[in-house]
Amino acid sequence: MNEPTKDVRAKAAYTLKRTALCGAISAENVGSEIVLNGWVARRRDHGGLIFVDLRDESGIVQVVFDPRVSEEAHRTAENLRSEFVVGVSGLVRRRPHGTENPSMPTGEIEVVAGQIEVINPSLTPPFEVKREVKADEKVRLRYRYIDLRRDEIHECLKLRHRVTKAVRDYLDNLGFTEIETPFLTKSTPEGARDFLVPSRLQPGRFYALPQSPQLFKQTIVISGFERYYQIAKCFRDEDLRADRQPEFTQIDIEMAFVNENDVMELVDGMLEAAFHAAGKRYPRPVPRMKYDDALENYGTDRPDTRFECRMLSLNKCFKNTEFRIFKDVLKSGGEIRGMKIDGGGAMSRSDFDSLNKKAQELGARGIVWFVRSSGQLTSPISKFLSDDEKKNLIEASALMDGDALILIAGLRKLCDEVLLALRARTAENLGLFKKEDISPVWIVDFPLLEFDETERRYKTLHHPFTSPTDDSLEILDQDPLKARARAYDIVINGMEIGGGSIRIHKRDVQEKMFEVLGIPPAEYETKFGFLLEALQYGAPPHGGIALGLDRLVMLLAGRETIRDTIAFPKTQSATCPLTGAPDEVDPAQLKELYIKTTYE
Repeated sequence: MNEPTKDVRAKAAYTLKRTALCGAISAENVGSEIVLNGWVARRRDHGGLIFVDLRDESGIVQVVFDPRVSEEAHRTAENLRSEFVVGVSGLVRRRPHGTENPSMPTGEIEVVAGQIEVINPSLTPPFEVKREVKADEKVRLRYRYIDLRRDEIHECLKLRHRVTKAVRDYLDNLGFTEIETPFLTKSTPEGARDFLVPSRLQPGRFYALPQSPQLFKQTIVISGFERYYQIAKCFRDEDLRADRQPEFTQIDIEMAFVNENDVMELVDGMLEAAFHAAGKRYPRPVPRMKYDDALENYGTDRPDTRFECRMLSLNKCFKNTEFRIFKDVLKSGGEIRGMKIDGGGAMSRSDFDSLNKKAQELGARGIVWFVRSSGQLTSPISKFLSDDEKKNLIEASALMDGDALILIAGLRKLCDEVLLALRARTAENLGLFKKEDISPVWIVDFPLLEFDETERRYKTLHHPFTSPTDDSLEILDQDPLKARARAYDIVINGMEIGGGSIRIHKRDVQEKMFEVLGIPPAEYETKFGFLLEALQYGAPPHGGIALGLDRLVMLLAGRETIRDTIAFPKTQSATCPLTGAPDEVDPAQLKELYIKTTYE
């Protein structure tokens, strides 16, 4: 990087203190003397005149340096470079006819500089400060303070502020109290791994950073604060992806004396306010979909409902089939799953070949496709199927002329995973939705438990404090997998934005849940004893939800990763390029904590 020009010196203090904001100047200011402070976004030397685009948080304005107005200011402007911080005093005037810039809010006017002061020069930035840059993300995060000056990232954080304010205002108006919960708490590793913090005062003991304020917020409601919320920082030591970070922020809500409908209605209103703050409309009423229906029709409990392309099970259509592949799959206990593509008849053979290749990359043997035209089915396997099979297939899938159908055979889980990927790809290629479309849906009626084949025990789909339905209490001992949960997730455009439940508020029921999960009394007393005790002191029925603020802002900003919505995010390897964290520490610090490190 180049050093700042040596004859441009920064002073300890500056004298040209702003009287106006760059982006707030308009034709109404013509004829006014103003002082601006900001960064040099761009400098253009047109011979006698020098033009500088000056940027501050409010926007950009053009400043003209004319030697006929001030030779000294013009001379200083000759040495200006990108990202110099300057103060400029000058006269606002209309731009000469034909030089206006309608793409800029300040494009009608310019400022003729009479004075300029270099407040602080700048090294040459490692990349340009503009909306789109080609710089590698690691470089951008290494120089995040420069990256944050770019409009698209700057706007994301401004949007985050507006959304957070809208959420607070909405909840405040409904009588909620914002209460902070501790960062240094107890390890209860029932979900992801905890981040552990050693205690100097209690040798050999550790705090854990909270994965969620779950136990504290339930305790708060038991304490008589009937409406709690918090913009809560949470931590999970898990592998990262586009919508995950080791530290993240959630909108945390808990209420007393509510049912599922109360929580969902409250959240719909809150999201409506958040979307309004982002200049978007949140469509209401929001439909509700049962968990089993979501899996059957979309292959996931996070369905993207902006378009159709629904899935269906087609075993019955081929129960007597002689087509060898289908026959073998059904005999081995597998399934034949299909996905209907409305208007898919317009797809070419190469389009289907591309989907087949993708399916194979994802672990499937391949796809079989059908197109209906003039009442007839066209497919590479048509000759292997009976007329009854074709008729059943058309009826089961409600296939119309011009539609297509994709089939995959194999284990149910793999079929759904592959079809889910093909569904998104097909919808994008066929333009079945617009990027700006918003389609929320509540997923309800979840199973309470699932069986973990690896650990050979039951696990909860949400968390162990989720209340079973009244009917499910009776079958927890005999048939746990049939038990249903009083849980609900809000999904928008295929992304889970938040999840919640009505909680268990009686000790005996909570102990029963721990029992079913295979947690012995000594263990659950150690981990959750304070909550169990609190449940015996008049705990009210209560429920709540947690929504991912980072994901919500990512959705509203139309970004592909939550890293763009966080001021100082971590990389995929959970490192901070700006600060170099995580890092080694002084051996003396480890000794104080009674810790030794080993490396294999």
